Amino acid sequence: MGKAHAPRRGSMQYWPRKRSRHSLVRVRSWPINNQAKPLAFIGYKAGMTHVIATDNRSKALTKGEDIALPTTIIDCPPIIVAGLSFYLHSKKIAQILTEKPNKHLKKKIQLPKNKSKAIPSEFDDVRLLVHTQPKLTPTGAKKPKLLEIALGGKKEEKLTYAQEKLGQEIKINEVFESGNQIDAHGITTGKGFQGTVKRFGVMIRSHKAEKTKRGIGNLGAWTPKRVDFRVPQSGKMGYHLRTDFNKQILKISDKPEEINPKNGIQHYGKVKNSYLLLKGSVPGPKKRALVLLPSIRPNKKTVKDAPDITFISK
Repeated sequence: MGKAHAPRRGSMQYWPRKRSRHSLVRVRSWPINNQAKPLAFIGYKAGMTHVIATDNRSKALTKGEDIALPTTIIDCPPIIVAGLSFYLHSKKIAQILTEKPNKHLKKKIQLPKNKSKAIPSEFDDVRLLVHTQPKLTPTGAKKPKLLEIALGGKKEEKLTYAQEKLGQEIKINEVFESGNQIDAHGITTGKGFQGTVKRFGVMIRSHKAEKTKRGIGNLGAWTPKRVDFRVPQSGKMGYHLRTDFNKQILKISDKPEEINPKNGIQHYGKVKNSYLLLKGSVPGPKKRALVLLPSIRPNKKTVKDAPDITFISK
């Protein structure tokens, strides 16, 4: 008889198992960059496809050969800078909004009647208050996503760049280049209320077992007289904040006809803006907004140049 193997169910790495409050993530750690440019971009997940590319890894067995790569398509309409936020010792001290805000922004926040234009005399950081343009996508949404984005560079360079971009659009090629490694922050697909078999991978019990089959055998020890939080139980599953690290950008293009099938991408529609091809998968369903950042700890072994793509499946 083989050795019994019953590992602990569920991962404690992601404890507490708490669902996200919003469909857009919050970013808690920003990468360091010496250039005065935004350190994030918001895109919409359109779906997945595969590409044929020439392998450019120096030590790969398939070097110089054509290989198939799974790829995620991210729709990247320009984001608009709606305001500037000034911080002193990690506390927000002032905010400046653009004179002509987007009409759809009123659905997201209540715009003040008196828009302050005074830059505070003392501050140690300035960030961009940006929002998306969902009307340029086939998601059907009208309400934009709103997010504060950090800037790279020194304080004076940040202020100069921020003042130039106030009320203007920022495109994806101003933030990233092909070959860059990025971190994709997203909210995973919500599964609703699920049992212990699907939620924690608990084994289905034998046909001779008493009572339920798709459940646990007991709720734990007699003492202490309480149910331990590690015991797998039914509950809501999915819709968590997750980050995929070190995803390589294979291609950035403003020609969506290269990836659009005749009838559009299934369950998404036709991409009409600049798009980004990302190697591998990212969390969340189609039409979900993702926050893309430069890698906070990039993989040094990854080739810096993107491989040459010879074919994109539609």
